[in-house]
Amino acid sequence: MKPLELWGGVECTVNRVGEAWFDQLRLGGHHDREDDLDRIAALGIRTLRYPVLWERVAPAHPDRFDWAWTDRRLARLRALGISPIIGLVHHGSGPRYTHLLDPAFPEKLARFAAAVAERYPWVTAWTPVNEPATTARFAALYGHWFPHARDEALFLRALLQQCRGVVRAMDAIRAVVPDARLVQTDDTGRTYATPPLAYQGTYEDERRYLGFDLLCGRFGPDSPLWGRALELGASAEELLAFQDQRGPDVIGLNYYLTSDRLLDHALAAYPPHTHGGNGRHRYADVEAVRAWGPGITGHEAVLLAAWARYGRPLAVTEVCLDCSREEQVRWLAEAWNGALAAREKGADVRAVTAWSLFGAVDWDKLVVRTTGAYEPGAFDVRGPAPRPTAVARALQGLTTRGETPGDGAPGWWRRRVRLAYPPVGGAFEGAEGTGTPILVIGKNGTLGRAFERVCGTRGLACVLVSREEVELADADAIEGVLARVQPSAVINAAGYVRVDEAERDCWSCYRDNALGAGLLAGICAKLGLPLVTFSSDLVFDGALRRPYVESDTVGPLSVYGVTKAQAEVQVLRLHPAALVIRTSAFFGPWDDHNFVMGVLRVLGAGNTLEAPYDQIVSPTYVPDLVGATLDLLQDGERGVWHLANRGAVSWSELARIVATRAGLDPGAVHDVAGAAFAPAPRPAFSALASERAPLLPPLEVAIDDFFANWTPPARGWRGGCGSS
Repeated sequence: MKPLELWGGVECTVNRVGEAWFDQLRLGGHHDREDDLDRIAALGIRTLRYPVLWERVAPAHPDRFDWAWTDRRLARLRALGISPIIGLVHHGSGPRYTHLLDPAFPEKLARFAAAVAERYPWVTAWTPVNEPATTARFAALYGHWFPHARDEALFLRALLQQCRGVVRAMDAIRAVVPDARLVQTDDTGRTYATPPLAYQGTYEDERRYLGFDLLCGRFGPDSPLWGRALELGASAEELLAFQDQRGPDVIGLNYYLTSDRLLDHALAAYPPHTHGGNGRHRYADVEAVRAWGPGITGHEAVLLAAWARYGRPLAVTEVCLDCSREEQVRWLAEAWNGALAAREKGADVRAVTAWSLFGAVDWDKLVVRTTGAYEPGAFDVRGPAPRPTAVARALQGLTTRGETPGDGAPGWWRRRVRLAYPPVGGAFEGAEGTGTPILVIGKNGTLGRAFERVCGTRGLACVLVSREEVELADADAIEGVLARVQPSAVINAAGYVRVDEAERDCWSCYRDNALGAGLLAGICAKLGLPLVTFSSDLVFDGALRRPYVESDTVGPLSVYGVTKAQAEVQVLRLHPAALVIRTSAFFGPWDDHNFVMGVLRVLGAGNTLEAPYDQIVSPTYVPDLVGATLDLLQDGERGVWHLANRGAVSWSELARIVATRAGLDPGAVHDVAGAAFAPAPRPAFSALASERAPLLPPLEVAIDDFFANWTPPARGWRGGCGSS
């Protein structure tokens, strides 16, 4: 058997919702970046799932084609030595002149497929319709996508239409390319169920396989769903017609953490939005990873089940996870190792596909509306050019050195943190191991405690030490703690933070912020240790009156700002690979020592609050800051980065926003001049933006998250619940 291959894929969904069309190639920017293909080649990927989509090439008329974009892209792929697996419909319903319930859909698709094959006769691998069963569910059973049906008979009709379209399209393609191979994809997984619902779980498992069963010619009178298919309006003749065709050359399984489902009749254990039913029973339908005690099915079991059922070559055709960076890599590792394990047990598994190489947009909402929510992949496209992430490094390790990705720690789906509900179906199964620790200096500060919390959630080992345990101005102390902990990286979250007192205590501020940071940087550089240290918006003088970006000239007004600016220079001079994070105005729900919590405490007690109206800042939500910092660390980023939530407000404006959200009186916030409020000089405008990439969400999103995680005090509170 040939070695397991690594394939790649670009998220290319073009789906229709009412009269709106959502084009992932445009939303994610790949449409405008031809050099993306060179980035893919640099990863060592030589097979790529790639779109020549019906809705994009012939949107207005079946005989009018615009080949300009696909001509350039496929020519470039060919020049790079990358073999495409061409997709024609990806979660779509075709152009405006057809749809999934149109009886002519299969022939119209075949006509388009013939035109594509004639244009690119050198392409030998094809996916005419991606995930037909999944698309039929979303479009005709759940009503999310056009034609927005909610009827099981129409689900079956949409599935049959797509499967006939696959058959007709492959016939048309093979008339031009006789050796063309069908790589047929669909979502796969298992439906677990409590005993009263075992019948429904079995039914949904069979229904999930129905597209593959039809295309593999194994659906007949002895199939479990045969009678139900006839009840739903299918004829025996049209069902049996699938038995007389070649079927898939490769079965592509797309397995996500939402693919496994749990049906539970105990409705009270789950929120109302999960409740549904089948006319016979009411039940909750939730992700199995969140409630099924024994855990997820896993790639190995999914592959072995498909091999036992079909005996055809297999591939994992989408490996994608919207999560923190190390968890994305762990998911890739689990897919790769699962494929290897299935091969060892006899399954003919050909490849694992790194999907959504350039990320995806609005899939958290199933692409039914546009909010711009972006999840990175092997590249993060939020900056001026796509930036390689830790996933890209893992893929290169696979293709160039044969290195298994990941840190060896279990993903969140294997740890207790996965459970959102009391486990059913058996005891919790999982592991809690972690990898080599990150050393965090600043044990007692806001950032240090936040890193401890977030690292725990992300399955990252973390050792915290206080400034009392390691004096940063003492090289022996630094070397001693590094020798003891043997960390994978160091995060310096310590420092002098009393901005006003620094005006009178210059030496202590310099020692803690600049001298110690530089000493730590030199030692980490000597040991080859990645280093993160934190700077501040107070390195700027505010004269620009617009948000500052990383390349803007510093000009601190205060002693504190001077020491932070000095620290930046020293750290990057001594450790050029270090990561320096400039940030601003912390707030969060995990401690009381921040401005937002102070506003809630004072106003909640019925008092008034004074806040500067003439100092504009970018309030930064600590959970967002820590999460993005860890992602950048995992990505191997260096230099100065600005991390602050997008938005620019004065302190008094922020106080009024918080008061309103908490149900308190915003009129109790009184404007004062910043100079009268605090003795140390501060810039009038120190809001931060990023020219490298805006990684943190807008301020309003951060405030929503704050109130979702904040609990009002039980007594003496004069506001609302804070969750409006």
